[in-house]
Amino acid sequence: MEEKFWKDHCMLLNKDEENELEIFGYKTQGYRKTLCITGYILSCGALLLLFYWKPEWDVWANCIPCSLEEADIVLLRTTDEFQRYTRKKVTWIDLSALALPDGSTSECPLVADKDSVINRAVKKPQLKVRCIQVQKIRYIWDFSVKQFKKVGSLEDSNTCHSIHHKFGAGLTREDQKIRQLVCGPNAIEVEIRPIWKLLFKEQSTKLHDLVEEHNKVQVTVCMKSEGCKELESRYLVPGDVFLLDGKKLSLPCDAILIDGSCVVNEGMLTGESIPVTKTPLPLTESLMPWKTHSMEDYRRHVLFCGTEVIQTKPTGRGPVRAVVLQTGFNTAKGDLVRSILYPKPMNFQLYRDAFKFIIGLSTIGVLGLIYTVCVFTYHQKPVAEVVAMALLLLTVAVPPAIPAALTTGTVYAQRRLKKKKIFCITPQRINICGQINLVCFDKTGTLTEDGLDLWGVLPSEGGWFQKIHEFPSSTPLPWGPVCGVMASCHSLVVLDKKIQGDPLDLKMFEGTHWEIEESNMSQDGAGALHTCIVRPGPKASSAPVEGIAILHQFPFSSGLQRMSVVSQKIGEEQYDLYMKGAPEIVSSLCRQETVPADFLKELKMYTSQGFRVIALAHKVLSLGKDVDVSDLEREEAESELVFLGLLVMENRLKQETKPVLQELAAARIRSVMVTGDNLQTAVTVARSAEMIPKASKVIIIEASEPEGSAPASIAWQLAEDSKASTAAAPVCANAQEKINFDGESCSYHFAMNGKSYQVLVKHFYSLLPKILVNATVFARMSPGQKSSLVEELQKLNYYVGMCGDGANDCGALKMAHAGISLSEQEASVASPFTSQIPNIQCVPELIREGRAALVSSFAVVKYLTLYGLIQFVGTALLFWQLQIFGNHQYLIQDVVITLLVCLTMSLTEAYPKLAPYRPPGQLISPPLLLSVVLNVCFTVTMQTCGFLLVKQQPWYVALASQRHCSLGNQTVLATSPKGNGTSSAQSTVLSYEDTTLWPLTTINCIIVAFVFSKGKPFRKPIYTNYVFSVLLALQLAVCLFLFFADFDAVYSGMQFLCTPMIWRVYVLLMLLATFCVSFFTEDVLLQNKHLWMLIKACFGYQSKSQYRKWQRMLQRDPNWPPVNTKDFAAKRMAEVYVNPSYEQGD
Repeated sequence: MEEKFWKDHCMLLNKDEENELEIFGYKTQGYRKTLCITGYILSCGALLLLFYWKPEWDVWANCIPCSLEEADIVLLRTTDEFQRYTRKKVTWIDLSALALPDGSTSECPLVADKDSVINRAVKKPQLKVRCIQVQKIRYIWDFSVKQFKKVGSLEDSNTCHSIHHKFGAGLTREDQKIRQLVCGPNAIEVEIRPIWKLLFKEQSTKLHDLVEEHNKVQVTVCMKSEGCKELESRYLVPGDVFLLDGKKLSLPCDAILIDGSCVVNEGMLTGESIPVTKTPLPLTESLMPWKTHSMEDYRRHVLFCGTEVIQTKPTGRGPVRAVVLQTGFNTAKGDLVRSILYPKPMNFQLYRDAFKFIIGLSTIGVLGLIYTVCVFTYHQKPVAEVVAMALLLLTVAVPPAIPAALTTGTVYAQRRLKKKKIFCITPQRINICGQINLVCFDKTGTLTEDGLDLWGVLPSEGGWFQKIHEFPSSTPLPWGPVCGVMASCHSLVVLDKKIQGDPLDLKMFEGTHWEIEESNMSQDGAGALHTCIVRPGPKASSAPVEGIAILHQFPFSSGLQRMSVVSQKIGEEQYDLYMKGAPEIVSSLCRQETVPADFLKELKMYTSQGFRVIALAHKVLSLGKDVDVSDLEREEAESELVFLGLLVMENRLKQETKPVLQELAAARIRSVMVTGDNLQTAVTVARSAEMIPKASKVIIIEASEPEGSAPASIAWQLAEDSKASTAAAPVCANAQEKINFDGESCSYHFAMNGKSYQVLVKHFYSLLPKILVNATVFARMSPGQKSSLVEELQKLNYYVGMCGDGANDCGALKMAHAGISLSEQEASVASPFTSQIPNIQCVPELIREGRAALVSSFAVVKYLTLYGLIQFVGTALLFWQLQIFGNHQYLIQDVVITLLVCLTMSLTEAYPKLAPYRPPGQLISPPLLLSVVLNVCFTVTMQTCGFLLVKQQPWYVALASQRHCSLGNQTVLATSPKGNGTSSAQSTVLSYEDTTLWPLTTINCIIVAFVFSKGKPFRKPIYTNYVFSVLLALQLAVCLFLFFADFDAVYSGMQFLCTPMIWRVYVLLMLLATFCVSFFTEDVLLQNKHLWMLIKACFGYQSKSQYRKWQRMLQRDPNWPPVNTKDFAAKRMAEVYVNPSYEQGD
């Protein structure tokens, strides 16, 4: 019974998705709610504020558990390590007000699509729908499966056929109204909160402005039996059909193209303003869901919200049409905005330690409270005074500014980064950047230049390679099939009289000296694009053809790694299919007799030199007259081709790449290449960039899936260098060839492709950590695999940075501790950091600032801790004789000294050179704790000495009635043992102890501020922080003036007693001695890296990081790494889920 109740009470929302949540049902109880309201009133709103911060307490106090079906309140809990709670109210959507057709209250479906969750969510006969809204997404209660289901998108179970037939003609007016009510408006709305709410919540004005313009787009919607009409985009619902009439349009929703094709700028999604051709969803009888049918290439049929349609190409059946797939926050743009509004929290040790630190200080405060109660009760003081003094000492020990202090370094670092054109949307991650010890780099556009230069073309004829045609060349490329494929096999378009498209396509096309005819793109009645025609230009070689018409395109996809076009020479009836793509793929689709025998040898020769190689192929299509080429099956058309040759392109390193990678290597920060390019090319680029040192060897890992009875296998091959041979393999047993695990460098580097990585994750997971600690090149990686790799590296306790151009790295950029996008597009908002300068110089810059911010945060926390404890010791000593610091004395310590120090201490800039080690990532670390403890010991010693020594002076009296100094600076005081003649205020402040302790505590605060503001190796020297240096000097001058000035007005205001000059000099000498001891301890002992390394060695301390443990283990293993061997999986392991992401090549 209890098990059944728990099953009904708790379920999973968004199971197996990134935003998976546990959902619990609760019912509000009247008497509990009344008690809570009483508590809100009695606590003056404090309980309400507590419940706002702790929603689970709110629910547990107001409600009782019940099944989700009966619940009026639900409690949501994340399934990650943070276990964060959210409280949501269950609301009802009333559909009874709609003029629904007869029979809608019976068993008939309410909306025409019988598979729609809406039909299963309507409670009849009331016509109501239960719903909750979580992170801007609406969920409705499905009565049939008793679960909350997401609405706002078409069901994934729809087949290609059902999408065409259910929604092709549009929705009825009734269907549309029901969907509008249930799914909500198609708008991405970011609330601008009123001023009073900003005390507790963050503002989002800029984000609101960014998305608002997309909420009011005018679209033409087709409705069943009512024709087409203009509609504001906020009223669109999933299933609506709208027209694309050729005008430029920023898409207001996600939609599936069902008729015609169009060219879209997906810069918002991918970060690259390269036009992408979208094709209609095929009308097939397949019973598979439409996404499964299209495999990972389903995206080529989808128009994403926020992307811009720049051209349309209708078929003969009428204008281009699309079915609304998702609306509002369910869309691609909505998902992007939600990732900003609800970022994934980072579990950084610093913030956890800060909490422990405050607990420790609170414990000291409680001890102080007990001490105060004992002292004041012993002297029979009134209860009110005992309570006031006890609370004073408690609060003195715990400076309330500690949480804020952790952010000051971050705020200044963010400002400095902005000046360097590096922008940040999650400032908390700046501190984490200070801990980065591994950076993953995308290759194309990140390490290498964005564009490729055409180096040459190696034609093939009759199964043999011909003489290479190099570019640039004095003679143009001669006419032939190779020229034909280069002129026509691309996705280029003419926009504003300029050819635009993929940089690779552009360079290839420019090499032919042909031209795209702009006039053929004349606008007809629908304002649509006609067939693209290419013709020979004035500089092109003479060709026996007038031009080539590109009739149909099979777009490039990362899954297929190829693209092809169906074309026709003008004036001829013959149809040609031209293809280009990855050499391994294209050669497999060609007739083997047309592929040269030395194909692999030639391919390796060019890829090993770092060239990007693309294979070309051709086929004459046997089609009849007046055939519709758009109905061709891709698999059938792309077979039995003739191999035409290899296109060789040069991808140069950016000039900043090598120095930056050298700088990271010097700082012992690992660099890893994660690319979608060819493995051999990637290894060559890694070598030329010195990511892999010249002396190091590369072991290529090739893993294969199990085939039949044969288990999964993994082969380890030593990559051949220019003169090295595989005969050198057995050398691994030689001591000289042993892997060098000293630090971050090693003599062997692993390289593999995405397919091998996937097999490792599935079948050799136990080997993965061993490989990852030494793997440097990952090639042909899909976006999902990139994310998976970052996650696996994090499991080894690496702090991972990811730097990419945003094109297909979005998942990895979000997954990494610090993702840096080099894209200026809107896609960059998915990444925590964006650099407007498109090279990797931003990486060391960010690490420098992260280290400086981290050290600054620690310095401010240490300072605030010492300030609290210095004040605590001074106050505790005065409490011993029932005295206290005066108001003005506290004011100078708190405002003039501490507040200004906290605001300016973090202004010190980052040190320009990266140190070969990281700053401590923990507040609870031996150097930091020792620093605090030792400085507290120094201040206790100094203040106790001052407190006791002043009592021994011949001029000392217990209670003084006047504060004036006589001539000659000799104190003349009338004493009153019982305090007669002094007011109560004076008797609690005026004393020689107070006059001695105040300069000792106040100037000690200035001393620790100076001592803790260490410069090298992570920050510039203190004198470069002009504001802070000048402030410290002024503060010291003010304190000395107040202490040494013999002005009655000063003494009266500060509530001091006049002391002999010699005593003031003694006090100054005590402070000087404390400064010397403190500075020596901090600078020479505690910040001495070599001394700590020696201490660690003496005690046998070893790093607990997983990657360090594996490195030590492998260093002792004489059989590692295996070379020129093959291993097999002992047993098949369950497939490990890899997050899907934007599936596109590098």
